[in-house]
Amino acid sequence: MKTLMLGTALAALVAGGANAADPLTLQLKWVTQAQFAGYYVAKDKGFYDEEDLDVTIQPGGPDIAPTQVLAGGGADVIVEWMPAALAAREKGLPIVNIAQPFKSSGMMLTCLKESGITNPETDFAGKTLGVWFFGNEFPFLSWMNHLGLSTEGGPEGVTVLKQGFNVDPLLQKQADCISVMTYNEYGQVLDAGIAEDDLVTFKYEDQGVATLEDGLYTLEATLADPEMADRLARFVRASMKGWKYAEENPDEAAEIVIENDETGAQTIEHQTRMVTEIGKLTAGSDGELDPADYERTVETLMSGGSDPVITKAPEGAWTHAITDMALN
Repeated sequence: MKTLMLGTALAALVAGGANAADPLTLQLKWVTQAQFAGYYVAKDKGFYDEEDLDVTIQPGGPDIAPTQVLAGGGADVIVEWMPAALAAREKGLPIVNIAQPFKSSGMMLTCLKESGITNPETDFAGKTLGVWFFGNEFPFLSWMNHLGLSTEGGPEGVTVLKQGFNVDPLLQKQADCISVMTYNEYGQVLDAGIAEDDLVTFKYEDQGVATLEDGLYTLEATLADPEMADRLARFVRASMKGWKYAEENPDEAAEIVIENDETGAQTIEHQTRMVTEIGKLTAGSDGELDPADYERTVETLMSGGSDPVITKAPEGAWTHAITDMALN
C-alpha cells in the first residue's frame, strides 16, 4: 500500500513538473495598444506556451519608467527606447539590449503648415515645439543639438512645450509642431479633422537622427544566469513569431490587443491602423540588433554639444547571445 502511495505521489510530482511553465515578466513601455501587438499575439496564439513559458505582460503608463521597474526587480525584461536605456546605463544601471524587433523609428514632428515651417535647418528657430518627456525627450534633444538650436527659447532657439500624451497642443495651436508617432498620434491629428495637406511632417529617419525604439532589455546579472538566458531566448523566439503573425494578420492582431485592453479605452479602428503602421517598423527584423543601427544611435546621442544624452560610447550595452540562441 505504501509502495502504491509513493508511486502515485511521484507520478503526480513528475506530472506537475512537466506542466509547470517557466515564468517570465515583461514590462511594456506604454499602455496596452498595438505598439506591443507581437507580445499579445504570442501569448494569445500559444507561442509562449509552445516554448514552455508563462509570460506575464505588464502594461506601462505615464508614471511607469521601464528602466526603474527593471532595476527594482519588477520585471525580467522590458520594452524601452535605446536613448533612455543608454542614458540609464551611463548612470549605472547595467542594462543590456538583447533583441531589436523594431528595425525603423516611427518618431516624427508634425507641424501646422500655417506656421511657415518647411525646413528644420532654417525654420525651427523661434518656434514652440511639443516634446514628450519621461525618457522620450532624448532623440529630440539630440536633434536640436545637431541643428545647433538651444532648447531654452528665444529667437535663436526653440521653446519646448512639455507635451502630454495627446495632440491637444497642435489642435489648440499652443505649439507650432508636436511629437507624434507614425502609428499613433499622427492618426489622432487626422481624426481630429486636420487634413494632411495642412500639415508638414518631419520623420526622424529622414533627418538622419533616428534612434532605435522598442528594443528588449534585461540586466547583466540576468544574462549571466544560464537558465534565465535560455528562458529569454525562448521568449525572443516566440515574440518574433508573434510579431510576424501580427504583420501578416493585422485585423486579428488588433482584435487580440482590444481583448487585452482592460481599460476599454482603445477602439478597433485605431488599433487596426496602428498594427498596420507598426508592421512597417518591424518589417525586415528577425529580432537581431543591427550593429550599424546601434552605432548610428550612439553617434546621434553623443553629438549633443555641451549637453549630450550620453558622454561616452557605452561598452557591453548590447549582445547577440540571446538572438543567436533564439534564431539558431
